[in-house]
Amino acid sequence: MSDQVPARLVVVGENVMDLLPTRHGPDVLRAAPGGGPANTAVAAARLGLPTRLLARIGSDGFGEMIRARLLAEGLDPSGLIAAEEPSALALATLDGNGAARYDFRMDDAADWRWQPGELPENFEPGVRAVHAASIALFREPGASLVEALLRREHGRGQVTVTLDPNIRPDVIGDPAAARALALRHAAQAHVLKASDEDLAFLYPGRSPEDAAQALAALGPALVVVTLGAKGAFALSHGVSASVPAPEAEVVDTVGAGDSFMGALLHRLDLDDRLGPEPRNRLAGLTEQDLTALLSFAATAAAHTVTREGADPPTATELRNRLGA
Repeated sequence: MSDQVPARLVVVGENVMDLLPTRHGPDVLRAAPGGGPANTAVAAARLGLPTRLLARIGSDGFGEMIRARLLAEGLDPSGLIAAEEPSALALATLDGNGAARYDFRMDDAADWRWQPGELPENFEPGVRAVHAASIALFREPGASLVEALLRREHGRGQVTVTLDPNIRPDVIGDPAAARALALRHAAQAHVLKASDEDLAFLYPGRSPEDAAQALAALGPALVVVTLGAKGAFALSHGVSASVPAPEAEVVDTVGAGDSFMGALLHRLDLDDRLGPEPRNRLAGLTEQDLTALLSFAATAAAHTVTREGADPPTATELRNRLGA
């Protein structure tokens, strides 16, 4: 009999094998499993939120490493599809402040080649939220199936639909088409988290605050914006709050936004803000509530940047940091 705890969070999206620089020089790289949605699933699971990842796993050696990571983190394996295609790759380079830039190799990768029947037709009652993110939202043939899943779950009203567009302009096709698709996705989300870079892509020339208001007008009950070293802010039903970025010695920023998202989902679950009748559950968030959410998630991100690669904190590490 399986001792797997039933999932409360389902994450849809890609894994990517990150090729990270090392201290040994630019010609010595370290392969580390990553990918925004996978990182978010790991971050949530490490904090104690039972999580399932819906993902297509490549058939190569990198795929074996990816699957081993997900299983070692205790993720529900029932959503992992063994695919024939290879794994997606991302070569990460860091600037002087540890900020990461990615050069992707993914045209024939498994992650966005969802086939009819591979994504579940329904979720069991214990699932409280479905989260989708990043490149798998945009690349066909799978993007259309992911969009249909989000539209279906938004219409059912039994789970909270959450979204992190995590836009990578170099690999999501025509900018105008990608922008229109991202805004359609936003209209299906109850909770939307975006970076200031995402907002600059979606609403060129507008301030992050104005862009966040525009996103909120599309339908999300909660919009959260990360600003890197400047912290984060949130909007919900006319209430807003902001927090500064916690102090941290930055090694690199790989996975920081994903850790923020995973911690945000965990805290929303702890506060009983995820589940059936999503808009009602998110109604009445106060400035104090938003500040607590942001502080919790920002602290998780701050812990992640202190170590190499996408390595989010455990519940104990985050608790110790919050108590510091």
